[in-house]
Amino acid sequence: MKYEFVYDERLGIELPLLHEDWGSLSAAERAAILHEWEKIRGRIPNRIQQLETEIVEKQNRLNVEDDFPLSCRLNTEIAELASCITDLHLWFRADQDVSDKGHH
Repeated sequence: MKYEFVYDERLGIELPLLHEDWGSLSAAERAAILHEWEKIRGRIPNRIQQLETEIVEKQNRLNVEDDFPLSCRLNTEIAELASCITDLHLWFRADQDVSDKGHH
């Protein structure tokens, strides 16, 4: 198999995993990858919205939390969710040419 899409637990979407350089794939294989990626890419805004909802819920909990260690944990969780959103934005805005950078 020259490529696959692997579920990323942190981001909640499948990401392309190329086992060969993009340029060595046939036009049909590149088209198939792009077709699948566009379906996945179309779900990213909904995933971002889900994470934003989680952030708001945690912020609301944080606003009334008196336990300092729990407040720290909530802050860490909020930061991680925000990091996921940033990564999803990067994937969403990535060129349509699926890159294998960092995915070997």
